Amino acid sequence: MNIKYILMSILLLTFSTYSLAQITDAEKDSLYIQQVENHKNPDKVLHAEPLYIDLIRDLGARKGEKEWNLGLGLTDKLKFDSYEALIEYEWAPIDRLGLEVELPFTFYSPVNGTERDSVPSNLLNSIKVAVQWSFFVSEPMATSMALGYINEFELSEFRNFGKPFTKGNVYNPFFVIAKRWGNNFHSLIYTGPIIEQNFSTNKIHTTYDINTSFHYMITGTRNFIGIEFNKTFDHGDFDMTMRPQMRLGIADNLLIGIVAGIPVSRENERLSSFVRLIWEPGHHKK
Repeated sequence: MNIKYILMSILLLTFSTYSLAQITDAEKDSLYIQQVENHKNPDKVLHAEPLYIDLIRDLGARKGEKEWNLGLGLTDKLKFDSYEALIEYEWAPIDRLGLEVELPFTFYSPVNGTERDSVPSNLLNSIKVAVQWSFFVSEPMATSMALGYINEFELSEFRNFGKPFTKGNVYNPFFVIAKRWGNNFHSLIYTGPIIEQNFSTNKIHTTYDINTSFHYMITGTRNFIGIEFNKTFDHGDFDMTMRPQMRLGIADNLLIGIVAGIPVSRENERLSSFVRLIWEPGHHKK
């Protein structure tokens, strides 16, 4: 009787373990997708979003979501190096609406014997405010679309700071469409005009950006690898920079993104690098 009982117990344990393994294998691909999409309303689709051209909160943002970003970058400009730093805060006051405030800085250092006077002055580039509205979110189609607007109040460089305080304005309406293919592959298009107005001359300069990105998200995690293609059309001139990138989760609410920049058709720029630290206060696994 005891032997029978032991054998039955072993068989039940083996079957249970096998079943659990089968369930785990079947569900692990959608582990993080389920955490994002199915735990509460409204609907939201998990997308791998680009690290360099950052979105204004997640597509399909839910009320109460918030995020701090700290970015640091270096670009070789042939005659000088350009160091960029940014701090930004983004949040969702209501469902599907994201807001953002950003302070981007640029610092310059001469190289190859370049005279300091021929190098641009360090500056706080602008005070940037932005809004993004996700007007279409479909979990069955794994697709999201959004409209947004970025306004940059351009500031004078540090050597002439306050003379004037604002030297121009940048108007940037944009459209975003993102699609997840299966559980792991992601694509996104971010596009719109950039209209620069110089207050002293009142001249308007318009360029058009088309930014595309493709990512592979590692199963059951928030980590991904991918690439951005940042393209600018400027009155017959065309510039493109490829930005291979990766994102790693350090903790439940802390991520780091690493980006390399490889210019394809730029005449005055070589390689660049960029690191983004992302902190989501209040985020935890569901």
